[in-house]
Amino acid sequence: MNELGPAAAVDQMKAWRAAGDSGKFDRKKSEFRSSLSTDGSTPHLPELGRYHIYISHACPWAHRVMLVRSLLGLEDSISVSVVDWRMENDGSWVFNADEPGASEDHLHGYSGIQQLYLAADPDFAGIGTVPVLWDKIHDTIVNNESREIIRMLNTHHSLLKGEDDSRTSPLLPSELVNEIDAMIDANYESLNNGVYKAGFARTQDAYEDAVGTLFGRLDELESLLGEHRYLLGDTLTEADICLWPTLIRFDLVYHTHFKCDRNRIVDMPNVWGYLRDIFQIHGIAETCDWTHIKWHYKWSHTSINPFRVVSIGPELDWNEPHGREALSGGS
Repeated sequence: MNELGPAAAVDQMKAWRAAGDSGKFDRKKSEFRSSLSTDGSTPHLPELGRYHIYISHACPWAHRVMLVRSLLGLEDSISVSVVDWRMENDGSWVFNADEPGASEDHLHGYSGIQQLYLAADPDFAGIGTVPVLWDKIHDTIVNNESREIIRMLNTHHSLLKGEDDSRTSPLLPSELVNEIDAMIDANYESLNNGVYKAGFARTQDAYEDAVGTLFGRLDELESLLGEHRYLLGDTLTEADICLWPTLIRFDLVYHTHFKCDRNRIVDMPNVWGYLRDIFQIHGIAETCDWTHIKWHYKWSHTSINPFRVVSIGPELDWNEPHGREALSGGS
């Protein structure tokens, strides 16, 4: 790995790895996969004030968790610590209370996420990622897979707020669960992971394969969102939460930095309107830190941007009227 130079080594030590001679990107799997439960199947009961999340404002996976926390009114129930947008040379996240938008580790006072992982598992040999759902009572990591964390929050949100009933979230209507899961699956490899496949490709063929699949899926969504306000009709669901953080980073970062440049999102009127529609929902804008997003990618990935020059654009008006109310009665 050292023969690649320190910058490229950092990229490969993180979750973004090129696989062998194919030059294709291979994402690292999440290691901590426990869950909240009410039946004793795990030690993690859904209780008011018991859980803490660790996130990066730059990370689209962590952004999912912050969106659900905000939309479900869990800000007073689940505390949060935020890492700096800068990464260490080994690819690990650090805390920096002096950086606007970041914080210290409010639970342990650790200097970085790596210490958190080692506290949970002294034999952990990887690089700690975000998001992390932490159980304050058992003093350990519950889960570090964003899709599973948001499903837990949606399933147990009322108990996490200290309410007596066990209603599931409006983001997870029971009659749409199968469709939600199918939509998340359809968007994951093509878009959520697809931008990284394009950006970290190490051969022309790998790049063109990734970017072709990515824009093929975007074209499908442009057509779909011309008919429906949200991905599954009139209702904002977990499927939208899983896609939106990727797409809001597209023109800001992926279009240029990851060479996803067939066109911009602002050139796709239905997708662009959809993104603004969700951004203008109460509590969403507060989860977006554009500085953390742009500076993290363009400063940290020195194998792509070795001189760490950060571009000045683009100028995007997220509050421009979207007019999508006419598509449905969704709110």
